[in-house]
Amino acid sequence: MDMEVTAWTSLYHAMNAQEERRPFSMAALRRIAVFARPHRRLLIWFLLLSVVTAALAVATPVLAGQVINAIDQGAAVDVVVGLAALIAVIAVAEAGLGLVTRWLSASIGEGLILALRAAVFDHVQRMPIAFFTRTRTGALVSRLNNDVIGAQRAFSDTLSGVVGNLVTLVLTLVVMIGTSWQITLLALVLLPVFVLPARRMGTRLARLERESANHNAAMSTQMTERFSAPGATLVKLFGRPADESAEFFTRARRVRDIGVRTAMVQSVFVTALMLVSALALAVVYGLGGFYALRGQLEPGAVVAMALLLTRLYAPLTALASARVEMMSALVSFERVFEVLDLKPLITEKPDARRVPEGPVSVEFDAVRFGYPSADKVSLASLEEVATLDTRGGVEVLHGVSFRAEPGRMVALVGSSGAGKSTIAQLVTRLYDADEGAVRLSGVDVRDLSADSIRETLGMVTQDGHLFHESIRANLLLARPEAPEEELWEVLRRARLADLVEALPDGLDTVVGERGYRLSGGERQRLTIARLLLARPRVVILDEATAHLDSTSEAAVQEALGEALAGRTSVVIAHRLSTVRAADLILVIEDGRIVERGTHTDLLAAGGRYEELYRTQFDQPSVREAVH
Repeated sequence: MDMEVTAWTSLYHAMNAQEERRPFSMAALRRIAVFARPHRRLLIWFLLLSVVTAALAVATPVLAGQVINAIDQGAAVDVVVGLAALIAVIAVAEAGLGLVTRWLSASIGEGLILALRAAVFDHVQRMPIAFFTRTRTGALVSRLNNDVIGAQRAFSDTLSGVVGNLVTLVLTLVVMIGTSWQITLLALVLLPVFVLPARRMGTRLARLERESANHNAAMSTQMTERFSAPGATLVKLFGRPADESAEFFTRARRVRDIGVRTAMVQSVFVTALMLVSALALAVVYGLGGFYALRGQLEPGAVVAMALLLTRLYAPLTALASARVEMMSALVSFERVFEVLDLKPLITEKPDARRVPEGPVSVEFDAVRFGYPSADKVSLASLEEVATLDTRGGVEVLHGVSFRAEPGRMVALVGSSGAGKSTIAQLVTRLYDADEGAVRLSGVDVRDLSADSIRETLGMVTQDGHLFHESIRANLLLARPEAPEEELWEVLRRARLADLVEALPDGLDTVVGERGYRLSGGERQRLTIARLLLARPRVVILDEATAHLDSTSEAAVQEALGEALAGRTSVVIAHRLSTVRAADLILVIEDGRIVERGTHTDLLAAGGRYEELYRTQFDQPSVREAVH
């Protein structure tokens, strides 16, 4: 390692040493040990080889000094050649061990990334919908990327660096003190001239890097939001493209300026340290040469001291920053654990049952429910706010009771925000009731397995969400093992087969982000085809035709007829024309069922349903028509 590499190593450690003073958390260390335990054998070999590699690194300068002494003393050729051969063997061994150590480091680090990412991903999937409605997706993805990689660095870089540098430092100091304590003392006196600029300039560079990262993150967020189909549409309709470009350009220009300043600071720093290093070497050669000429030091020792000097500064600088680096890695671990510590609101009992075979009934028994407050489902850091919103827990359903008989349709109507979608979410167990019970075929959903509920229930929402994948992949989400013939069958039943056949890639046509390459009606029919493929025994429709034109609505209603035939169904609708044939209509207002009955009965009663119907169709009241 020459002095330029030493300078850059010092700068790297200084830049990555975030000044965060905090104690080690024993609880966090124990949890880290759990993730590290599967890699303990690799860790042991990694640490042992790091020690051996460090020892070999110190042996080479010593042997180089002996070669000089052998030449100066007129030793036999075979002695000089033997020492040179030994240096070559050590070099080969050091290179080989370096590759093996790097493989071990990569295996441990990547294995840790795999374990942490899998744990966070699996845990996040169990979080309630409220978690996703509050969390910024970018902040959550950052936990799976940046923080997991930061945690990995504690094993692959910092841990090995501490062990290797400590061994290198001890051996180097022992050899240097044994060779000449005067030169060693001088080298240590010059150390602050080397280390302090590294810490100061490193801190300055770290600030520049963080500012650059923040600007890059802001640009990334702006691009993600503006380059999506709905975001681009919004900018074109209501935004100011010139202002958007100006804002982006301002951030990009700041990143450019920071890049220039960073490059110059790095160059000035490395140049200064190279100068200090050159002066230090000059002192070693000067003082060492003085002692050698006086017979107090062998010539080879002078060369060995000069070579050892280059191996002294980097370990000392790295060890000076090791504590802070460990703190930074610990912060990354704790940010990952912060997500893992969020308790899922929905848990499955160990003895969970399956939904009984046959037609399924849906029953609400005196159900009361309020959405959870933010502190139960979210983190301030994931919402990117200073403090969490403490509001929540307000009851939105007040003693709701009804029963959808097997094979029958129950329709939920009422004002926006009355609680209709909340009822649908409780049926699918996206949330659990606070009081009362939701039952499928007489069994409380809290006693049923999640797989059984998913197999039993099928839901179509108003946005008809699709993944940025092929039509085939979006359909197979419902039943991965379904054959292609069945895919075409459900597309025909959803009145979509002709469209898909006309596409150049057929089933392999990519639908675009959120399915935006398809029209609204086509998206809805594709989600209905997916529902048909799943073969649920209970169908829930949440405003499935709310945003469609009359032509698309007619096609979707025809497809829905296929989906609902012979199945228990809970249908939420604002358009009352779509629920006239329902076996039971429930009018929901302020979280309560205020009316129930058939379409004809509710019109004749002249209550809230009749008012909604008259408003939609601009008709006189039924009672007025009768009179």
